[in-house]
Amino acid sequence: MASHSDKRFLVFFDFDETIVDETSDDMVVQTAPNQHLPSWLKDTYEPGRYNEYMQRVLGYLSEQGVTESDLRGVMEKIPATPGMLNLFQFLRARSQDFEVVLVSDSNSFFIEAWLRRFGVRQLFHRVFTNPATFNRNGRLVLRPFHSQDCPRCPVNMCKQAVVREYAARRTQERGRPYQRVFYVGDGANDFCPALCLGARDVAFPRKSFPMHQLITETHEATPGVFKAVTVPWANAEEVAARLRRHLAE
Repeated sequence: MASHSDKRFLVFFDFDETIVDETSDDMVVQTAPNQHLPSWLKDTYEPGRYNEYMQRVLGYLSEQGVTESDLRGVMEKIPATPGMLNLFQFLRARSQDFEVVLVSDSNSFFIEAWLRRFGVRQLFHRVFTNPATFNRNGRLVLRPFHSQDCPRCPVNMCKQAVVREYAARRTQERGRPYQRVFYVGDGANDFCPALCLGARDVAFPRKSFPMHQLITETHEATPGVFKAVTVPWANAEEVAARLRRHLAE
């Protein structure tokens, strides 16, 4: 088995609406009384501060008697996006070539619950997300991943910073860069990390989702700013097909 320093390609995945076909933060509302959050709580949301809002939501759910088991049960029922489990099967079969990393503005409990339920946790070399742990009262306490001031991203996570720092550190540890870097995502906060990809790298935006729209708009408004090859996908098997092509290089 090849070591992590031998892998040729680095693949980043988003979680919500990329790996799973829903937004985990939205799905957790199913555990609330009548599957509904009160207006006073929803009205506390501020743009760019969703992490803080979710901290309040999780506090409210705990006050309503929602347990760790309830939250886990909802997460484990979220379906994978079309073709995603087949893509993971392919990546596991070629683990000597691909180093796989997850970068998400969800949280560690939601993500770990889903990955373990579907038996794919071992595929991911690292998971970067907002930390979440249960306190002694059984409340899921959410914290920000970091604090940053990127104008394109929420205050608690700039995915470009994560991608840049990880790729740079691993390149130094390996003694050489990866042949290509791939980024698979869907949302507006996946556009920022894709901006740091080079001309040999590939961005996989989910077709007709915000990441795809922002890449298209950038190509039209400022040609040359977005450097990566863009391969939109509706079914993750399209991503696998493209990765197979690069294996033959």
